[in-house]
Amino acid sequence: MNARELARRSQAALTAKDRSAWLGLFAPDAVVQDPVGPSPPDPLGAGYHGAAAIAAFYDAVIGPAERITFEIERSYLCGDEVADVGVIRTTLAGGRQAVVRGVYTYRSNGEGKLAALRAFWEYDAVELADG
Repeated sequence: MNARELARRSQAALTAKDRSAWLGLFAPDAVVQDPVGPSPPDPLGAGYHGAAAIAAFYDAVIGPAERITFEIERSYLCGDEVADVGVIRTTLAGGRQAVVRGVYTYRSNGEGKLAALRAFWEYDAVELADG
């Protein structure tokens, strides 16, 4: 599986709210940075390293969402990495929707698992709308 295929599986698992399928895509030593750099959920900007930290990220950030959808506008596969440009729409509890425009990169470990998922988007630029 190349990085683009892993990215699509990641996105499909999140859309389906399939926690175990999503977590199963990651190598044991993987890292998730969403967003890259400091943010309220990750004040130091260090990201989430390893299976336990990535699971905690899912439970705190992804799990509470009612729905997540992806609109990938462009995708660039280069070696073991893919960069997807697009929009993620997250329906929050209560029906409000967070619209995040950014670049989302996925790196394969070459053995069919994700080594890294990095999301480049500006926390202060998130658009909130009524669902």
